[in-house]
Amino acid sequence: MKISVLSWFPQPAEPDKLSPTQLHTSATPHPPPLTPLTIKEEEVNRLFKRLNTRKATGPDSVSPSLLKHCANQLSPVFTDIFNTSLETCHVPACFKTSAIVPVPKKTKITGLNDYRPVALTSVVMKSFERLVLSYLKDITDSLLDPLQFAYRANRSVDDAVNMALHFILQHLDSPGSYASILFVDFSSAFNTIIPALLRDKLFQLNVPDSMCSWITDFLTDRRQFVRLGTHVSDLQHISTGSPQGCVLSPLLFSLYTNGCTSGHQSVKLLKFADDTTLIGLISDGNESAYRGTTITKELKWAQNISSLTKKAQQRMYFLRQLKKFLLPVKMLVNFYTAIIESVLTSSITVWSRRRAAKIAADPSHPEDRTEVAWIQAAFPQIHSKTWSRHCSRRWRFAGSCSYTPRHHFR
Repeated sequence: MKISVLSWFPQPAEPDKLSPTQLHTSATPHPPPLTPLTIKEEEVNRLFKRLNTRKATGPDSVSPSLLKHCANQLSPVFTDIFNTSLETCHVPACFKTSAIVPVPKKTKITGLNDYRPVALTSVVMKSFERLVLSYLKDITDSLLDPLQFAYRANRSVDDAVNMALHFILQHLDSPGSYASILFVDFSSAFNTIIPALLRDKLFQLNVPDSMCSWITDFLTDRRQFVRLGTHVSDLQHISTGSPQGCVLSPLLFSLYTNGCTSGHQSVKLLKFADDTTLIGLISDGNESAYRGTTITKELKWAQNISSLTKKAQQRMYFLRQLKKFLLPVKMLVNFYTAIIESVLTSSITVWSRRRAAKIAADPSHPEDRTEVAWIQAAFPQIHSKTWSRHCSRRWRFAGSCSYTPRHHFR
């Protein structure tokens, strides 16, 4: 019995069965920013012939040995399947099935956390992923965070260590300086990827929309089961995370966390996949830039308030420019709340109410009613509504966390 390859993929509706909305959408397509990926038969043939025959077989029982010895016969078939998958932005279910094998992290097992869940996936799909991986690297490599050292050409963990030492030693050359280092290791990092959020980040990195849709489908509605010896669990469906064992997983996580960077020159954030090192370069005992809030040795807030006020006044310029374009008052208020009020309320829950009221009453302060009267809207004042809202939110949060003092008095 012959089975058509197209039966693996959802078929588009016929033109006469399309709704008016679909007809309008299909008639005016938006051109992608880059040429979509098209796979050539020679590339598939070359990948199949390079397969390591000692690698494990995936859940589909297609072995690397079979693909390698029959590369000339199978490469045209799988080239057609791969291109159809890219065109329809759909990954066949058999390619999204994983067998999870628990691999011990240590010799003595004391609990489930001592196992590393490694996913055995289709060997065919891994070859497909390598082609997509090469395509994604060509697009995103120049846009990646320069302090991300994992899974990139001509970069290694040695480079990450050398760069960290360079930042620290160069800073320590100055008298009265020291460095604070925080090492962060994400737990089950690849499992934290949310496909919808990843799609937005890929789009911002100029990845074509068709490829974004394909990756979203690749991560959605995956099927997996646990295999331990001769025992096999029931099949489960997941739509979050990327399996540890997929070729694309490391790069997708790097792209997912690409926006996690430092915005201050005295703070360096180095990444090697899911291992993150945060370095605070501190001079003269001043940790204000490192911590984000300025607190003097006398525990006074004057310097912090002055810094916040200056930053807010600078942003008032953009609010005035928006006013010139006659934007609706509601939009101006939204801009003010997101861009200006967010600065003024930074760490406001640890200020004294008297101090907050003092800066709110200052005529030079951008929150003063005379300063923003031309916007024709009543903005919330720090010493009343905004201050109370933030304090109430932090108070509820403190009660829900076991590590805060308030939790013990509930």
